Amino acid sequence: MNRREAIGALAGLGAAASSQAAPSSGMIYRTLGKTGEKVSAIGLGGYHIGQPKDPEEGIRIVRSAVDRGMNFMDNCWDYNGGESERRMGFALRDGYRDKVFLMTKFDGRTRASTAAQIEESLKRLQTTHIDLMQYHENIRLEDPDRFFAADGPLEALMAAKKAGKIRYIGFTGHKDPIVHLRMLELAEANHFHFDACQMPLNVMDAHFRSFTHMVVPKLVEQGIAVLGMKPMGDGNVLKSGVVTPIECLHYALSLPTSVVINGCETMAYLDQAFEAIRTFKPMTKPEIAALLAKTKAPALTGKYEPFKTTSMFDGTAHNPEWMG
Repeated sequence: MNRREAIGALAGLGAAASSQAAPSSGMIYRTLGKTGEKVSAIGLGGYHIGQPKDPEEGIRIVRSAVDRGMNFMDNCWDYNGGESERRMGFALRDGYRDKVFLMTKFDGRTRASTAAQIEESLKRLQTTHIDLMQYHENIRLEDPDRFFAADGPLEALMAAKKAGKIRYIGFTGHKDPIVHLRMLELAEANHFHFDACQMPLNVMDAHFRSFTHMVVPKLVEQGIAVLGMKPMGDGNVLKSGVVTPIECLHYALSLPTSVVINGCETMAYLDQAFEAIRTFKPMTKPEIAALLAKTKAPALTGKYEPFKTTSMFDGTAHNPEWMG
């Protein structure tokens, strides 16, 4: 795909983001794939709420986000040794749980390890059910095979769904779009429909091992909710010096994302996310072209997406026992 074709494709994909309505709260809500669920266009990243030294600060960030209209909550069984889920569980007490769409992830590669992690997440999050449970770190070519294998994660997920412990099923990954495509191929072969799929979607990804170009069109075609993560690459994209945080968020929001998951370890970062929503208008084709022209050269080095080029973000590689 050449540069002109890429820009045209992005503009076409982004057309789906142009029909949002902002209610009095200022938040934009979108439909989560085929589920019919209405979710905030920006969601709160779970990893980052486990970062403040004071647990109360993480709890305050969650509640402030919900009070201001952000209803999509991201988390994972392994984030900060479970502390992120624990903090979110405390934050969602006193009526807050009913106001949010709660997502978390698991690392298990067997039925037993998956079932155990689902139970631990339910306990930490202090809830009877999780709205969206996702297969975390689909980063190896064999991970899709593991998901669908006999006595594998899918069996545990379907049992949990039947028991009312989870509602929807998705998968995530940050390494290579080829692995996501493999998962979608196996899902079709197994007559299984994922409700959501999460991946890095940012101004660097558009040029390098691009989930935007290779995976997003297939998700849109199949009605699978697109969950964008790492809009600023955990801060790495900003180190390029060619884009601002608001530009990064506006770009990701202009793609056909149901949710752009944004990490906010401080109230200032949360305010920034709401400012991005307040000032958002879907980017035009010329605006996308100008932004991508600035990011192409730095993107092609891979330096600003280390989650694709190094193992530093691969929790299951550093902790294989999590997979069972």
